[in-house]
Amino acid sequence: MQQITIKAGDAGQRFDKFLKKYLKEAQSSFLYKMLRKKNITLNAKKADGSEKLKEGDEVAFFFSEETFAKFRGDNGEAEKESEKLIKEARNAYQKIGKLEVLYEDAHVLLVNKPAGVLSQKALPQDLSLNEWLIGYLLAKKEITPEQLRTFHPSVCNRLDRNTSGIVVCGKSLYGSQQMSLALKDRSLHKYYLLYVEGQLREEKRIEGYLQKDEKTNKVTVSSVQIPDSARIVTSYRPVLTGTEETLVEVELITGKTHQIRAHLASIGFPLVGDYKYGNRTRNEKRKRSYGISHQLLHAYRVVFPEFTGELEALSGKEIKAPLPEIFRTFGGIEHGNMEFQRTQGFNLGRFDQPDK
Repeated sequence: MQQITIKAGDAGQRFDKFLKKYLKEAQSSFLYKMLRKKNITLNAKKADGSEKLKEGDEVAFFFSEETFAKFRGDNGEAEKESEKLIKEARNAYQKIGKLEVLYEDAHVLLVNKPAGVLSQKALPQDLSLNEWLIGYLLAKKEITPEQLRTFHPSVCNRLDRNTSGIVVCGKSLYGSQQMSLALKDRSLHKYYLLYVEGQLREEKRIEGYLQKDEKTNKVTVSSVQIPDSARIVTSYRPVLTGTEETLVEVELITGKTHQIRAHLASIGFPLVGDYKYGNRTRNEKRKRSYGISHQLLHAYRVVFPEFTGELEALSGKEIKAPLPEIFRTFGGIEHGNMEFQRTQGFNLGRFDQPDK
């Protein structure tokens, strides 16, 4: 007999789905037959596969060692794949370095991603936040190589490489499922801070249609629906208005590729530092003066919906990510630059200046 204990990372899923991943070389018909014959049991009882797994559940396999190894896929390939993932994860954790963890519990982790770090791999050789997360959990001994064979902790929302700020990660299957659902039904609210060209003085909600060109990785926005386009909704309000730029808060109602950058550019307010959708001449000037080499876009705040059960501590919780240094120095936020007019009632947290 072989016996395993369900860890937090595998809790929350159907028993049969777990078995198909754990015994990946076995046919579904074989697994259900073993359940019927009680050759596979859950907490020493007969199961039909529809049960939802909980942390601490005991799964027993009444197989020979040879049969168990065969259906586990222990032919060396699985072990090599696991070793490769662990090597990449530890490499990413070391090379990307220490990142600011804004919130963490048994199921969810929120990290403040710096500009320049990928959320997910674009190429096989890339190192991304996904690998960093696994390396982080391995270093803390919160996940084992064995657990990685059935579940990979991962990011739940993506930011562009040069967009900084909050990335929500699932440490367990349950956490990943709940965060993905909250992002999909838009009950998890995401807010960004960004600088745009020009004086933006009114609060507004804008809609449009976005179409992506896969070859150029660039999107276009139109006011009417066109083939292969998706509806987008963006809400914004000015925070600090200067003579040539405005610091803006955006709530992303829908989340599409380059939505904020392209949508604001389409109404005449491209992001400062955005070479893809903005003004190259002005961006080059700011690069020389301030060292700005990418769009000034920061995912600075999330507000969670109401949760029950194991995520109850997150119910209605607001989490903020500190602004990158370039945001504070460029707009003079930290030094009370009087060229910028503050929007009444807005608070930038510890980087804000007291109202005069």
